[in-house]
Amino acid sequence: MSAEWLWLGVGFLGQALFSARFLVQWLASERARRSIVPRAFWFFSLAGGITLLAYALYRRDPVFIAGQGAGLFIYTRNLMLIRREIQLRRVHQ
Repeated sequence: MSAEWLWLGVGFLGQALFSARFLVQWLASERARRSIVPRAFWFFSLAGGITLLAYALYRRDPVFIAGQGAGLFIYTRNLMLIRREIQLRRVHQ
């Protein structure tokens, strides 16, 4: 297998992970009968973003690199906020 085919696979894997977050969010919202964003959404966002950033770096695409790189900060921050909220709930129980 050539490096080009391997990186094409990495790109498609990242896109699949990134797209899965919408399915997770939709199913969670349907179950709750209201719009919600579950923690899994942010984990899929982070995993897909990291994988797509690796692919963008390989392709040397500055627009793609900037877009994925900026998103990683948002996904990480949301996971940090969720973790802090969970910890605060445990303390107050």
